[in-house]
Amino acid sequence: LYQLLTAKRRMSGRIVRSKGKGPGKKRGQRATSNIFAMFDQAQIQEFKEAFNVIDGNRDGFIDDQDLKAIWNSLGKDPDDKEISVMMADAPGPLNFTMFLTLYGEKLNGTDPEDVIRNAFACFDDEGTGKINEDKLRTLLTTMGDRMTDDEVEQMLKGAPVDTNSGMFDYIAFTRILKHGTKDD
Repeated sequence: LYQLLTAKRRMSGRIVRSKGKGPGKKRGQRATSNIFAMFDQAQIQEFKEAFNVIDGNRDGFIDDQDLKAIWNSLGKDPDDKEISVMMADAPGPLNFTMFLTLYGEKLNGTDPEDVIRNAFACFDDEGTGKINEDKLRTLLTTMGDRMTDDEVEQMLKGAPVDTNSGMFDYIAFTRILKHGTKDD
């Protein structure tokens, strides 16, 4: 579902929606935590719009048929097994709250923003919010869970590095990691 939402957010185009409600739909389970506190109102609205696009039959739940239709609109033709695997991510019927919970769990696979920022700050001797790119490359390939040169290159692709000074802005980078770019 996370992959689908990400793909759908990046694509624009016409989506064919079926009409009517399916028979005997179950009520979605309530999330036990306040998932709405994880996102600001603009993000929640964006998720709601995405949910409504995926919920093609407008019954308030995303089901197998909705997923198959949305994938088809993206030019993909997943088989029933693939759809079942995607639906298995949800512990019950997939209403908007459950959808938001699942997406929040995917986003929370990373540390909180302040933890990431503070990890970078350990190597910022001047407290400027920036680290020399070469120094960062060395740190990432020689300390802790060492990254390969390719992994570092991938991480820095599109990262906020000043081409004149060679300084990596880890505060901006952390914000991008947790909230995406302004273009997203």
